[in-house]
Amino acid sequence: MKRSYNPENQPKAWLFLLPALIVIAIFSIYPLFRSLYMSFLRGPLINQSWTGIDNYKQVLQDPVFYKAMGNTALFAFTVVPIALIISIALAWIIFEKVKHKSFFETIFFMPYVTSTIAIGIVFRYFFNGSYGLINYALGFLGIAPINWLDNVHMSMTTLIIFGVWSSLAFNIIILLGGFRNIDPEHYKIAKMFGAKDGEIFWRITFPQLIPTITFLLLVNIISSFKVYTQVYALFNGQPGLAKSATTAVYYIYDKFIVSGRPGIAMAATVILFLVILVITFIQNKIMKKLGDY
Repeated sequence: MKRSYNPENQPKAWLFLLPALIVIAIFSIYPLFRSLYMSFLRGPLINQSWTGIDNYKQVLQDPVFYKAMGNTALFAFTVVPIALIISIALAWIIFEKVKHKSFFETIFFMPYVTSTIAIGIVFRYFFNGSYGLINYALGFLGIAPINWLDNVHMSMTTLIIFGVWSSLAFNIIILLGGFRNIDPEHYKIAKMFGAKDGEIFWRITFPQLIPTITFLLLVNIISSFKVYTQVYALFNGQPGLAKSATTAVYYIYDKFIVSGRPGIAMAATVILFLVILVITFIQNKIMKKLGDY
């Protein structure tokens, strides 16, 4: 029998894909399996030996790891919804009320392409307890200066504020793309029947933004659970005073680089990977059900 043409079965197609597949295998697949293998080893990188699941036991018995995971969960489940709500509001205002949209899109997108370290240094001056711009502004409202950076009770609050601001740029650009994909005829018909702006948003715009919002939730949750650069930049290379802003990835960095215990670090990496996988799976299930309604 003569087989029908299928481009996926053509040797030439795989030949063209080969360079990309090699890069993916070297920089994505191999490190994943290498991390899993190293999580069962102990000792420095140049002299490792098999230790079984001892690394996992040590990680799961370490109170610092639970503190890091708690801080990471607090960061993720606070930053993501707050940033998304603010982003939807700003994107809606730009899309509906602002004339020169391209100019504002460029303004909002600039922080996304700027180095997080550079932005963190600027925010470190903003949050400075002695001469920071934020405390200076709060002074006009009669609020006493707040020690944003060197207070164990304020470290996570400061990190969350920075995280919300950092998330806005990407969210707004993606949401504006989602707004543009909505058929304008829906709005014309709704306005013909006298629908108000609030009704138009909740009955037309929001339901059609569900796929975009689902994508942003997925990307932002994963990104928030891997937060590290913001911590490093905001607290000048430290996880806050008395490690009050330690996150899961910073814990991995500390074990791997500072303590020189790569096996412990890789065990924590695998646990973090599984946590992100489970949360992502649950989130997709919830968003799928909401989309069906």
